[in-house]
Amino acid sequence: MPEIPQLALPANFPRRVAAIASDLDRTLIGEDYELHERSVAAIAAARAAGIHVVIVTGRMFRSVRPYLRRAGLDDLVVCYQGAVVADPVSGRFLRHVTIPLELARETIAAVEREEFQLNCYVDDDLYVAKMTPEAHAYAKHQRIPIDTVGNLLEWLTSPPTKLVVIGEPKALDGLGERLREQFGGRLYISKSLPFFLELASPEVSKGSGLGFVAEQLGFTAAETVAFGDGENDIELLDWAGYSVAVANAQAEVLERADFVCPPVQEEGVAQVIEALLASGTNR
Repeated sequence: MPEIPQLALPANFPRRVAAIASDLDRTLIGEDYELHERSVAAIAAARAAGIHVVIVTGRMFRSVRPYLRRAGLDDLVVCYQGAVVADPVSGRFLRHVTIPLELARETIAAVEREEFQLNCYVDDDLYVAKMTPEAHAYAKHQRIPIDTVGNLLEWLTSPPTKLVVIGEPKALDGLGERLREQFGGRLYISKSLPFFLELASPEVSKGSGLGFVAEQLGFTAAETVAFGDGENDIELLDWAGYSVAVANAQAEVLERADFVCPPVQEEGVAQVIEALLASGTNR
């Protein structure tokens, strides 16, 4: 079997890395939603070398937990765009930043006036007003159950962790602009995938979530390499000392990154980890 060529890292790649922080969807896993063996092996090798590996995702904790088990990860995980930092072993939430109830109700009313499908997350459970093809597809994508509750405004009595609007990409772009005009800095508003518009507390971002993890685990931004592909990864990449975009990333992410690695289909994150460990500079 021919030897696989080693990825060449740029000269400015950090010589010492204490933590690797990676987005999940379209960065570490592709359209098949599987964490493949090369990535599992690379993560295990990084951990064996004493490097923290932190998954930083917009997903619910219950949705990302199976991937953590497959990868053998017990480092803290950042979920819900940074609204939650959880211990994968105990399931305990160390950080949980919710949307204030009245602000959430105002947001739901604004979205429903425009007749978009909306997901509501409370205590790591997913609720919708009614089951639609979009809701069914989302639940299948996340591999989670979904509960229908009828009128969300009448049902909601607890602050939600986040809200997600589902729709066509261009329609969501327009909605995002209008919501930013209406809510200003009162909401975090960002796309996770082209057809998901995420709404959360303004205190939330993947960068703030990873900053919390860094304080808990004892590493710094300067010692961190972060990987991402989408709009909601920008704060993550900006927080880290060194940023890597997968080649399939959005244009804005590609422009901001310090380095572009192979795409998710070629397990680019794994290739970078392999090259880092092969270089011997982290010893």
